Amino acid sequence: MAQEPAASGYGPVVSDEVRESMRRLPAAFQLPLTLLTGKPLAEQRRIRFTPTRHLLNAVFSMLVGVVIGVLALRISGWALVMLLPGWAMTLHGMRNLRMMIYHQCAHRNMWGRRKLDAALGRFVAALLVVQNFRQYSTEHVSEHHALHHMTLRDPTVQAFLVGLRLHAGMPSRLMWRRVLAKLFSPRFHLAFLIGRVRSYAQSCGPVERVCAIAAAVAVAAVAIATGTWLYLAVVWILPLTVFYQISNTLRLCVKHTFPRPDQTERRGHEYFATLTNAIFIGEATPDRDLRAGRRFAAWVRWCARMLCVHFPARYLVLTGDTVCHDFHHRQPMSRRWADYIFERAADAAKQSPGRAPYRHVWGLAQAMDTVFRSLSAADPAEYDPARLAAVNRRELFAAFDD
Repeated sequence: MAQEPAASGYGPVVSDEVRESMRRLPAAFQLPLTLLTGKPLAEQRRIRFTPTRHLLNAVFSMLVGVVIGVLALRISGWALVMLLPGWAMTLHGMRNLRMMIYHQCAHRNMWGRRKLDAALGRFVAALLVVQNFRQYSTEHVSEHHALHHMTLRDPTVQAFLVGLRLHAGMPSRLMWRRVLAKLFSPRFHLAFLIGRVRSYAQSCGPVERVCAIAAAVAVAAVAIATGTWLYLAVVWILPLTVFYQISNTLRLCVKHTFPRPDQTERRGHEYFATLTNAIFIGEATPDRDLRAGRRFAAWVRWCARMLCVHFPARYLVLTGDTVCHDFHHRQPMSRRWADYIFERAADAAKQSPGRAPYRHVWGLAQAMDTVFRSLSAADPAEYDPARLAAVNRRELFAAFDD
């Protein structure tokens, strides 16, 4: 397999041997490590996923998460600690529904059946209270996957400049502080939630709007009448709002790099390919040459970081095919999108003249830093927020998803 370069220009280059270093671990660990990292070993045998399997996995995760949360509240006491895995599974299912299922429906590429894809997309939009499916499908394809990609017309750029108030030329350290502050800001989360509701409701048809309102009222009425409103709030609404929006914001900050000022040619498939990196999750295993005591400590640290840092990043933020989002931007209508890990690896191995190489970074924090550095180095005149006066701030948070 051809070796691809790490993303460079805005941060340190990370070794391409991270995944290879994990070859030392037993064979039984290799498939879970591939699913975690997003990068397979060169000779690794494929596993087959289908769109329906991804949908069922997302629904199953949400259902199990809700059940665990309900049981934790019902038992109370020591069992409340089980809210943590319950929230995690619920959020994971929600994010997979949004980032894979809804996204592919918008491209009419879930099952390749226009009416069925649209019906599923509308249902997911109502369930998760995200941008109306019809509007999202139109804007996503025409603004984000076209000539306006990573320009002021792109909703992703608008979310950076207005929603997060990150500007070209701003030091990356200040960007980090600003984003982290917003993650814990009640005002930010309230504005985000209001924006989600508006972006869903304003473009709905009359029947769709009536059905959504009726369903919400019915659920609230049942919860109040049966005294289960606390279960509803803790088990479903909390993951759907605050946790979802934290995950969403972190995901926004790794989606695409901004073009360098010296990139004068701003058109063509290969140019757009340079604005998206894969984000592999994990880090190299400890050095073989360490002495026994240090080697043991290094392995303990490696296991702890893989379990407590990298796994949550993959499970809660970079869910589904988001680790290989660069493959989607190169092959947006691939019918094999469900096998994203192996399809990306196969496509990256292809060699042809003039083809931009695939690039990657390792780790969520490094991916965020790469994007922040690219915005810091971008042309302030090109990305001047003053030129976005026409942006509807009330619906801006609809742009936070890809």
